Amino acid sequence: MSRTAVVTGLGVTAPNGLGTESYWKATLAGESGLGPVTRFDASGYPSRVAGEIADYVAEEHIPSRLMPQTDHMTRLALTAADWALADAGMDPAELPEYGVGCVTSASGGAVEFGQRELQNLWSKGKEYVSAYQSFAWFYAVNTGQISIRNKLRGPSGVLLTEQAGGIDSLGQARRYVRKGFPAVISGGVDAPLCPWGWVPQIASGLLSTVNDPARAYLPFSAEASGYVPGEGGAILLIEDAEAARTRGAAHRYGEIAGYAATLDPPPGSGRPPGLRRAAENALADAGVTPGDIDVVFADAAGTPALDRAESAALVALFGPRAVPVTAPKTMTGRLLAGGAALDAATALLALRDGVIPPTAHVTGPAPDQQIDLVTEAREAPLRTALVLARGHGGFNAALVVRRHPDA
Repeated sequence: MSRTAVVTGLGVTAPNGLGTESYWKATLAGESGLGPVTRFDASGYPSRVAGEIADYVAEEHIPSRLMPQTDHMTRLALTAADWALADAGMDPAELPEYGVGCVTSASGGAVEFGQRELQNLWSKGKEYVSAYQSFAWFYAVNTGQISIRNKLRGPSGVLLTEQAGGIDSLGQARRYVRKGFPAVISGGVDAPLCPWGWVPQIASGLLSTVNDPARAYLPFSAEASGYVPGEGGAILLIEDAEAARTRGAAHRYGEIAGYAATLDPPPGSGRPPGLRRAAENALADAGVTPGDIDVVFADAAGTPALDRAESAALVALFGPRAVPVTAPKTMTGRLLAGGAALDAATALLALRDGVIPPTAHVTGPAPDQQIDLVTEAREAPLRTALVLARGHGGFNAALVVRRHPDA
């Protein structure tokens, strides 16, 4: 029996909007959440722009008993999960005890919490290190805390493929639904805005050093100079379509129709990157052709070489300027483990409302990149979208989502 995985709930925490509809309204309007770093003193670093969530007050969303044992990242994830469940109208307690799973993505774990406790260790001594350090930093902590808070006893896991992880977690969630589990909470939320999370990104050589928030992150542009990091992401509730219908789910944003992942070959091998192959395999998995894709949500690395590689893959797959391409992450920054999950949620909202969100700050693609880059919100009859993501280290992931007949 073939089971269809549908998305029935969305929870979004993003630099340009807290909550799904606030985020979506800001994104369609081209409102950016990028600005100077305020979460720590970045004056001594070459990169000083980030996508920060300015209006999140954890105490308004998180029980007091959880505050000492959670990082900013995990609090955002717990909030997004609460919103996704509420949006879906689901109470996990009403489902079979082992029926609901949880799979999220991660990059380096809760680096802000970990840095604080290590500083306490170095400067004050071991007696000043929180006992919660034993797990609060851990890359699987979001999966664990969401599962504990909602008493989820179904299958769980965490995917560590950096920016590609949000898609990989949704692909894993679909596998569990196809195996017979009625629902899985999935997606990703990250918060790497502290020195411990900042320095490794600078060391990659991929961060922009432009200090004007409107010019720092310009993917596919002739002025591309690197990316801007951000915090946040999205949590999605994935359900078996029949189970959702039986319980009377209020809505279905769309279907996870296709998924694939690849790894790039080693540098110097002479073999091509794996992004195009991931996209082709995801389309084949969904049973669609390139002509069926109505919009592409790009990875949008923001560096000239990586942008050219993605453009080349899109042109090879679809043809020059043959399909609209957008990168709304220009308004949030690249959210590491949360980025692709937010792109997937954004694609589902685009399908719902029949409008492609813009690539902010960019006036058009560089002459050598023959893509139809959407720079202003564009209404269109959308049925199927392709979401692409690449993680540092050679990870590639592709997701095909399409409108559900009951959407």
